[in-house]
Amino acid sequence: MCNKIKANIIGDSSFVSDMRSCLSVDGPFAEFNNSNFTILPGFCDVHVHFREPGFSYKETIKTGSMSASRGGYTAVCTMPNLNPVPDSKENLKLQLDLIKNDACIDVYPYGAITVGQAGQQLADMKAIAKDVIAFSDDGRGVQSDEMMRNAMTTAKSLDKMIVAHCEVNELLNGGYIHDGKYARENNHKGICSESEYAQIGRDIKLAEEIGCKYHVCHISTKESVELIREAKARGVDITCETGPHYLVLDENDLKEDGKFKMNPPLRSTDDRLALVEGIKDGTIDMIATDHAPHSNEEKSRGLEKSAFGIVGLETAFLIIYTHLIKTGVISIEKAVELLSTNPRNRFKISSNNDFTVWDLNEQHVVNPDDFLSKGKATPFEGHMLYGKCIATVHNGKIVYKG
Repeated sequence: MCNKIKANIIGDSSFVSDMRSCLSVDGPFAEFNNSNFTILPGFCDVHVHFREPGFSYKETIKTGSMSASRGGYTAVCTMPNLNPVPDSKENLKLQLDLIKNDACIDVYPYGAITVGQAGQQLADMKAIAKDVIAFSDDGRGVQSDEMMRNAMTTAKSLDKMIVAHCEVNELLNGGYIHDGKYARENNHKGICSESEYAQIGRDIKLAEEIGCKYHVCHISTKESVELIREAKARGVDITCETGPHYLVLDENDLKEDGKFKMNPPLRSTDDRLALVEGIKDGTIDMIATDHAPHSNEEKSRGLEKSAFGIVGLETAFLIIYTHLIKTGVISIEKAVELLSTNPRNRFKISSNNDFTVWDLNEQHVVNPDDFLSKGKATPFEGHMLYGKCIATVHNGKIVYKG
């Protein structure tokens, strides 16, 4: 690092070189040349819910992208559980227009795998392929083997990826938290681990047979980690993600509060430790938030009756830094791979020389009232975390300044 650059720059050689130019005393962002600051590449989250069109009372493209920028993200991929569902050119256009008008960062929509995400008829994948990042029915698992086979075959022909929420409906049995110790001791209905890993196993076989690019959403079980590890060893074109909350919380942290309810649920300590090992050995390729905002009323009904989903964009890196980097579980360089390099490479999303500026020494207590997101439900409310986002720069423009 040249003498006139004081900030700590983390990234590959080209990123470091670009930052040296930007942060020079006569560069456009010289104000961030500060020895207290750490410069990281702009993060990329391949799994968020911005709720618009259809559910703007929960979140909008504007509030969601602002929330992302505060968390250091400069690119996100938005899931299709919207109204209307983006399963046709006409429906997708509504979302694309909102993104064009209201997003302060790059927002890439998913197209639905099936019409209305109902699992009965394949969406018009060819018609929308050029305008979507990939295809997913996130929020629902595709139950029919034949439907998923057809989807993978079509996606391969379009050079697109299938991104799967894996869940076997007939194994859910009305569950809403992990089928483990906490559920038994507190008389709750549990979601078994097999409901996730059984469908992952099915999809791996199909992806291996068809040769389709395949990505698994928010894995939460030790069996899922092992299935994906074995598939990668055989050369299957598969990647996966997990969320920050699955890496640092488990069923022992549950409380009788809707902010602890998400799908998949927080699972056992053994599952959490397997996920941590998965990010360390490369089985898990990226960390995604599954940012899923709801209204306060929808999250105030307790574990059983609250809506599934928590918010995560504004706390994700802080959680990772506090609980995984500072504790020596992973390096900050590994975190950059999980949050930026790997998702961008897999989903072919350019970085545009985006960067974020952090003061990693600052501590604060998580207060959802401060969130830019409309959603306020987080299991990390009240937690002390390290790190503050000083600025997020996208396409040469400061889109967030803290």
